[in-house]
Amino acid sequence: QVQLVESGGGLVQAGGSLRLSCAASRSAFSFNAIGWYRQAPGKQRELVAAISSGGSTNYTDSVKGRFAISRDNAKNTVYLQMNSLKPEDTAVYYCNARIHPRPGIEVDYWGQGTQVTVSS
Repeated sequence: QVQLVESGGGLVQAGGSLRLSCAASRSAFSFNAIGWYRQAPGKQRELVAAISSGGSTNYTDSVKGRFAISRDNAKNTVYLQMNSLKPEDTAVYYCNARIHPRPGIEVDYWGQGTQVTVSS
C-alpha cells in the first residue's frame, strides 16, 4: 500500500508564495508519475503539475511560469513551489502517484489533500 502525506497548505495573500510537500512511503522512482491535482468548490479535479520517473515535467497552462514541481529522491518527497499566487488558485490540492502495473492498467494513489486559500 502506498501512502502520500501532504503538507504546506494555508492562507496567503495574492502575489504570495507557498510550498507544498508530498512525502511518499516509497521512492518516487517507483511511480510512473507523481504530481499534484487541485479541486475548487463546484469544479472538477484538475492536474496542476506532474513529474515522471524520468524527470520530465508537465504543467497546466494556468500555472506555467508560476509553479514549479521538484523532487528530493533521498526523502521520497515531491514539492510544488507556488509563486505569484492568485485567488483562482484557491482549492484543495491533492498529491497523486500513478503506476502502470500492466499495459493498459493504471493505478492511482491519493493523499488526503491540503487546503490552499489565496485572498485578494
